[in-house]
Amino acid sequence: MDHIKLENISKIYNASPKQAQSALDLLADGMDSTRVKAQTGYSVGLYDVNLAIEAGELHCIMGLSGSGKSTLIRHLNRLIDPTTGKIWVNTQLDNSATHKPSETSQKSSLTHNANSAINILDLDDKGLQQYRQHTVSMVFQHFGLMPHLTVIQNVAYGLRVRKMSVSERHEIARHWLNEVGLPNLEHSYPDELSGGMQQRVGLARALATDNPILLMDEAFSALDPLIRSQLQDQLLELQARLNKTIVFITHDIDEAVKVGQRISILNGGRLVQTGTPNELRDNPADDYVAQFMSAKH
Repeated sequence: MDHIKLENISKIYNASPKQAQSALDLLADGMDSTRVKAQTGYSVGLYDVNLAIEAGELHCIMGLSGSGKSTLIRHLNRLIDPTTGKIWVNTQLDNSATHKPSETSQKSSLTHNANSAINILDLDDKGLQQYRQHTVSMVFQHFGLMPHLTVIQNVAYGLRVRKMSVSERHEIARHWLNEVGLPNLEHSYPDELSGGMQQRVGLARALATDNPILLMDEAFSALDPLIRSQLQDQLLELQARLNKTIVFITHDIDEAVKVGQRISILNGGRLVQTGTPNELRDNPADDYVAQFMSAKH
């Protein structure tokens, strides 16, 4: 069943509705994003993207720099709003865990209400705050840790926002620090840690809230190959138990094939093809996809 569904999502940057429509018309006629930018002056983030991501799926979004990967993922927590389209999220697909460490380590079960999908673009400020606190978490490329907070305070931050008591949120934070292999660093500060350790803290912070959707934007790309491979393995091990819906942005086909159950490939803001690694390799939609898949080591 679908957890996230993007419907006709387009994003034209820094344009009024009328200006954006002129760019969309050119895109509809087949003009690519580079030529649209040259002709209109407006940058195309995405054009007419339709994508369904299943509950419990680890779904990779990939493409070259400027293809729209980060634009897409930032729509899912409304750091960016689209020019046109709808974003449906089933907010009743939730984890059974109640945030106690003994339970969060169990594989999540999903409950479903067939009529519970909402268009998150309709949320008001309070609704959006609730959505970000309880439905979606994000792991950033450059860690996004708060330097003035200790490791345990960083991990517990999302629970602090929920007004959870210090003792309870720190108990949960310690559990997740142990899960990501950092059991003895709770009193350290981010600048005392290596890049790999900082990203483990970022992952622990995202998992501590037990939100059902996890967004990962080039989360491992700043790390050296060995640490990157170790974190990929750890993510797969955690996912096997937690069954989150994970949207994982990468420009690395090897990483996408390793971690992704399905892969969506973007080119110039357009979604070119979605499929399993084998489907993309055996039946590429075009030369762009074929070149990506043949680049795999």
